[in-house]
Amino acid sequence: MSLDKILSIAGKPGLYKIVTQTRSGFLAESLLDKKRITVNVHSNVSVLSEIAMYTLTEEVPLREVLKKVREKEDGKQTSISHKDSKDALEEYFFAVLPDYDEDRVYPSDIKKVIQWYNILQGNDLLASLDEVVEDKPATDKVEVAQTKTTANPSAIKSAAPKASASKKGGSIKNTSARKAQ
Repeated sequence: MSLDKILSIAGKPGLYKIVTQTRSGFLAESLLDKKRITVNVHSNVSVLSEIAMYTLTEEVPLREVLKKVREKEDGKQTSISHKDSKDALEEYFFAVLPDYDEDRVYPSDIKKVIQWYNILQGNDLLASLDEVVEDKPATDKVEVAQTKTTANPSAIKSAAPKASASKKGGSIKNTSARKAQ
């Protein structure tokens, strides 16, 4: 499974993988407890393949940062917990990515990277870091889901109630007299 199908959902702990699309969004499965949830298209969702970390020279894709963590840890869980102190997290991350921008990368970002790496490692998904990145952005599935749920302007026009005969200036049909007989 590639990072294109792994998500972070705002307000929900951990990472999720896309299972299938629905009319109103998609079905996602937690990588922590395997519970499935439906995610509305209006939810704030981040696809891991689209996330990057700031460095002093450029933005480094999260895929590359996770590869560097894997190299440092030899594919095992990190030697540091995401719950460790701010100083310990920054020191660890400096060893992984020495030129990261300390002004724009917050300790909460470092915590997420470490937690996400450990979740991916625990689910044997680190091999997905080596997969070739497709030209097509991963957010296309989410965008497709959003376009399916938004109404077509022509459908709105045809679904609008038509003006009654009295507004058109034509004759008025009274069907109540026929129903009473």
